Amino acid sequence: MNQYFATVAKGLESLMVAELEQLGAKDVEPGFCGASFKGDRTLLYKVNLWARLPFRILQRLDEFDCETSDDLFVGVQQIDWSQYLQPDHTLAVTATGKTGELNHTHFNALQVKNAIVHQQTKAFGERSDVDTQTPDVRVNVHLHDERATVSLDSSGDSLHRRGYRPAVGAAPLKESLASALITLSGWQPQQAFFDPLCGSGTLPLEAGLRSLNIAPGLFRERFGFETWLDFDPSLWDALLDEAEAQQKEDLAAFIGGCDRDPNVLIQAHSNAQKCGIEHLLSFRQRELADVEAPADSGILLCNPPYGERLGADSDLGAFYKLLGNVLKQRFKGWTAYIISGNKALSSTIGLKSASRTPVYNGQLLCQLMKYELY
Repeated sequence: MNQYFATVAKGLESLMVAELEQLGAKDVEPGFCGASFKGDRTLLYKVNLWARLPFRILQRLDEFDCETSDDLFVGVQQIDWSQYLQPDHTLAVTATGKTGELNHTHFNALQVKNAIVHQQTKAFGERSDVDTQTPDVRVNVHLHDERATVSLDSSGDSLHRRGYRPAVGAAPLKESLASALITLSGWQPQQAFFDPLCGSGTLPLEAGLRSLNIAPGLFRERFGFETWLDFDPSLWDALLDEAEAQQKEDLAAFIGGCDRDPNVLIQAHSNAQKCGIEHLLSFRQRELADVEAPADSGILLCNPPYGERLGADSDLGAFYKLLGNVLKQRFKGWTAYIISGNKALSSTIGLKSASRTPVYNGQLLCQLMKYELY
């Protein structure tokens, strides 16, 4: 079995562990901004295809003591790169973390690249070209506590870029964070799901894909492992066929959202159409003051503006107060979840939260607030 590491947003490590175990990963252990696990090639492909939370799936090649640039160069050269990379393949290197001396990621990446192509030139008389956008092989080096971990990036583009969302609003949630929020809400497909401030539709779309058991990776054009030397196209095609066969045709309950902006709703419809589920989701234009509950009970989840990118110049206090009034008056029997990065604003909702869960939206520490509406 190979050793892998799934990277995830800070604070979501425990959710990542649970998702990996559900997908069949072995020896899963939480780490900083991710989780390590073991498995075979089938699992590697499956996690890339099905996992909804991670950014990247890394396959670990080696780990070694590393304090200086010479340590890094020599350590990388100890790996037999001909197993993973031929001179006619393009290469990119991503460096993360740092040690006391190696604290510049661009230099660290360059040092790893130099070590690899030096080995290639010595062995073959030629070397791989660098392609930072769509390389055949992307190498990741992570430095921490005077140690270096060298891995291959099996995902290519970040997995949060599902491929279904060419159209986005001004301040969209990453698809992976939207999925994490849905997980934290405890929503089940048999429950109605509603976002009264849906923007380009990411939260209802992620809920819809879950309800219909649609693998999030089906919309991507390519994964990093597809250009690896050991890529197994027959296995990959079988996993794709299996995923498509497991899809459901109908939702078990209402899923939808509304927004005041007709232009952003056009984007939501476009994204839903890209997923092939536009006919199943409901997106409507509504002012917040006119929003009504679409069912007797369910999960309401929304990401209102909190002054970081949207709404900084508007009266957000009054908006949050209105949101609280709408929830209190029209959503009895529902459970509402609101993510906010502004404590002062969240206090103007006027409802007592049942719980508050810290969640990072990018670098911004937010709170996912739960409201039981009776």
